[in-house]
Amino acid sequence: MNWTEWRAEFPILERTTYLNSCSLGALSRSALARIETFHEEWHTYGASAWYERWMDRLAELRTRVGAMIGAQDGEIALAASTSAALSVLGSAFDYSKRNRVVLAELDFPTVAYQWMVRPGVEVVRVPSDDGVSIDAERMAAAIDERTAIVSISHVFFTTGAIQEMGPIAEAARRHGAFFIIDAYQSAGQVPIDVETLGADALVTGPLKWLLGGPGLAYLYVRDEWLHSLQPTITGWFAARRQFDFDIHDFEFRDDARRFELGTPSLPTVHSALGGQDIIDRIGVVPIRERNSDLTEHLLVRLEAAGLQFRGAADASARSALVMIPHEDPVGAVQRLADHGIIVDSRPGYVRVSPHFYNTHAELDRFVDVLAGGRG
Repeated sequence: MNWTEWRAEFPILERTTYLNSCSLGALSRSALARIETFHEEWHTYGASAWYERWMDRLAELRTRVGAMIGAQDGEIALAASTSAALSVLGSAFDYSKRNRVVLAELDFPTVAYQWMVRPGVEVVRVPSDDGVSIDAERMAAAIDERTAIVSISHVFFTTGAIQEMGPIAEAARRHGAFFIIDAYQSAGQVPIDVETLGADALVTGPLKWLLGGPGLAYLYVRDEWLHSLQPTITGWFAARRQFDFDIHDFEFRDDARRFELGTPSLPTVHSALGGQDIIDRIGVVPIRERNSDLTEHLLVRLEAAGLQFRGAADASARSALVMIPHEDPVGAVQRLADHGIIVDSRPGYVRVSPHFYNTHAELDRFVDVLAGGRG
């Protein structure tokens, strides 16, 4: 793979050193072309584009996302965000007998907030022993017959660590709990197979490594759960006979679309398809190999510059999300931006996230500027 050739696909790389894919993936020419097609069809067909073009695009996106994560046909739903997807999914459970939701201390706040506001739900947060990941056996031990739902991130947003899932999935299944994986930080940079991970549900979206932009999320729900889960939050895209416009009778769709709400963001659907075109052409496995090479190069350069990082000790458990402790992360991010280098910060850390389109030379320059301004 000639990775340098891919750089021409992303106009932002002509203007900046862009190392912030974990906040927002770079916009590609492929995505721009898809959006242009959407606009042209809007001009040409007007509202009839829904029936002649756009409903098929929604189906295409569901199918291609499903193929990427190893899902079966009918197991993918579209949502406006992870928050919306979890809200609908969470509404389908009876918490009167099982009222515990087991989470990881390192999870993104959205994952916890969803259950914290539900009356009668007890939220259990499993702590991290090393501040990087969660001991899978410790997480498994927190699951019991009172547990309705277990939820954990595939890659943690503050450490970049790839979480071990096997013991957690096995314990959830043994106790009859529903197992949700938040893969928003991993899809597109780390291979995902929902069967191997043991997920009953998985949420992700195109914002980051999938290069599709904001305004959309993907929800996978395992087929064996679909007919037993009846959401109490719904919308017209979940209706079996959607275009009957029947206000008197309602039946859920038979597949994962029963978790959909209203009209999806069509511009993002099209940009997401453009990003997915690239991900599918390259393949997530080669992307993982390329990103691992970039990450390990960055860590070597950080060490040589006397800088530390917060992450997994084992390279196989590291993703391309690197957290660098810093006394003034906001100021460091601004100084880097002044040098044309775009990264992000989290409390106490500078966060850098190279993707396959970045180079060793860009990472070298990032370290030189960051280290040169420390004092």
